[in-house]
Amino acid sequence: AEYFEHVEEAEWAVQVLKTPGKPVCASLCIGPDGDLNGVSPGDCAVRLVKAGANIVGINCHFDPMICVKTVKMMKEGVERAGLKAHYMVQPLAYHTPDCNCQGFIDLPEFPFGLEPRIMTRWDMHKYAREAFNVGIRFIGGCCGFEPYHIRAVAEELATERGYLPAASVKHGNWGAGLEMHTKPWVRARARRDYWEK
Repeated sequence: AEYFEHVEEAEWAVQVLKTPGKPVCASLCIGPDGDLNGVSPGDCAVRLVKAGANIVGINCHFDPMICVKTVKMMKEGVERAGLKAHYMVQPLAYHTPDCNCQGFIDLPEFPFGLEPRIMTRWDMHKYAREAFNVGIRFIGGCCGFEPYHIRAVAEELATERGYLPAASVKHGNWGAGLEMHTKPWVRARARRDYWEK
């Protein structure tokens, strides 16, 4: 169950999805301010877990770092309540620091002019590491994500996963393919610390 702006709708979905006895994942498209009725992320997560969700999290509407922050708030709420859950995040691939509680829908560029806000593969490395560090284990993407974004997430977590994605053999990580460039100032970009600046 995904893309709910009101926690009560997600609760209903979880209750129905639990009937076959399978694990249930439920995600909301909310930010740190909570759902559209003002229910906090922590309280939303508690309600979803109590309804029977095994995995809770956020998808869409906000950029990766806002979504990770929101899932962290969900996790803290679940832990305060003495409950247990797994956590997921599927953010946008657009920078959205200027969004209100409805996320990117309210941006003047939505939906056809979002390209200037697209995140880089380096942004995705940072996102994957941050998500993993706060305890999120289902890490993906939603609107705007391209294959190179998902590959960057998988590459960042290759040690934890035990392997690199198959497509990684076709390029060097962190600009390593630039090591053979004819211009020395371009060759200098063939390292992680350059791209993380």
